[in-house]
Amino acid sequence: MPVKQVHLAAHFPGVNNTTVWSDPRSGSQIDFGSFVSLAQTAERGRFDFLFLAEGLRLRELKGGIHDLDVVGRPESLTVLSALAGVTTHLGLAATVNSTFNEPYEVARRLATLDHLSGGRAAWNVVTSYDAFTGENFRRGGFLDEADRYTRAAEFLQVARLLWDSWSADDIPADPVTGRFVRRGAGEFHHEGRHFDVSGRFNTPRGPQGHPVIIQAGDSAEGREFAASDADVIFSRHSRLEDGRAFYKDVKGRLAKYGRRPEDLKILPAVTYVLGDTEEEAAERAVEIRRAQVSPQTAITYVEGIWGRDLSAYDPNGPLPDIEPDLGEGVSKGRAQFRGDRGAIARKWRAQAEERGLSIRELVIEVTGRQTFVGTARTVADQIDEFVQSDAADGFVFVPHLTPGGLDDLVDHVVPLLQEKGVFRSDYAGSTLRAHLGLDAPHPGPAAMPRAGEVAS
Repeated sequence: MPVKQVHLAAHFPGVNNTTVWSDPRSGSQIDFGSFVSLAQTAERGRFDFLFLAEGLRLRELKGGIHDLDVVGRPESLTVLSALAGVTTHLGLAATVNSTFNEPYEVARRLATLDHLSGGRAAWNVVTSYDAFTGENFRRGGFLDEADRYTRAAEFLQVARLLWDSWSADDIPADPVTGRFVRRGAGEFHHEGRHFDVSGRFNTPRGPQGHPVIIQAGDSAEGREFAASDADVIFSRHSRLEDGRAFYKDVKGRLAKYGRRPEDLKILPAVTYVLGDTEEEAAERAVEIRRAQVSPQTAITYVEGIWGRDLSAYDPNGPLPDIEPDLGEGVSKGRAQFRGDRGAIARKWRAQAEERGLSIRELVIEVTGRQTFVGTARTVADQIDEFVQSDAADGFVFVPHLTPGGLDDLVDHVVPLLQEKGVFRSDYAGSTLRAHLGLDAPHPGPAAMPRAGEVAS
């Protein structure tokens, strides 16, 4: 079999217990210089794209702003539009919500980014499940959770319809003034369950035709959505066997949509820790995890499951001896606390008792670990093994420091992947689709679909 090429992307770190705030090298999460530094490092490493997450409301704990949140999250497309001017090849991926936006405005903003960047735009399509986030919008809480993927699918369908309403030939006759376009350019009409829109789309088709579409859901609905419509799926499966199972499942769904395995790239989110020796790397990994899960972090995390104020408990002591309050809870805006909190608490008790874990030790255990730990050589080998064994097509690296957290990876691991012949030494194309090896989308339709028809 031919050797597969590794795809690498970068995630700008922020919320949850990823960033080590206490490290003196930890910089601003909102200063534009931080975004520039991380983006230019990723581009120096010949990464495919930089990924920005989104948060539409500050998280709350016990009725106030959560102390461990990032108080200030610049809007993704605005930041990426600015980064288009200080990068030349790096893809620019924005998380944009499909529950509290409208297709016309999102399609227009993404097409604009694609033009500004010369074909490097990507859209991570996400949904919102909670009325808490919706309170920031006029439609707060209007959408049942069961409908969020149907709205997202139709949202993307309409966006594609808008992008396809311009063909490659629909260009201004006068490139200076932009006046006079072909009759019919930009015309669209759609009637569906969630959207009834018609008119003319005022942004010409971008260099990529459609921005690259990213999806991050792991549910059955999310996997199906990715198989039918996404170019990249942002996976959480970073263990080899879990990755293989996920890879096989999602790739196996593509054929019924007329797609090939190479039409969808699977990129798990991962972290890394390097050392001069394996032992040094392992020691550093332990130190980083303890810094990520501070005593305060550990208590607030358990409060999210218990639904109670646990500030009187010792983070280095055992789990609370009281039962969880399964009512409304004390944490808002954190998706990880949405499940059966009673079942989670019982599982945690059993795990802590069996292994003698304190609250902090348990939270360190249940909130993950560094994915790749070792010398630069062993980390490069591990990355390559994942990809060659069909557990992933590449990885989205989430560094624990802002903005210098990618430096060691780019300086020490990337050259070894290049030496192996599994990662590019330079960009071969100018668009994100070219970096990912994705075909261009089908050109705009010759005729607009009639009312009620599904746009292809």
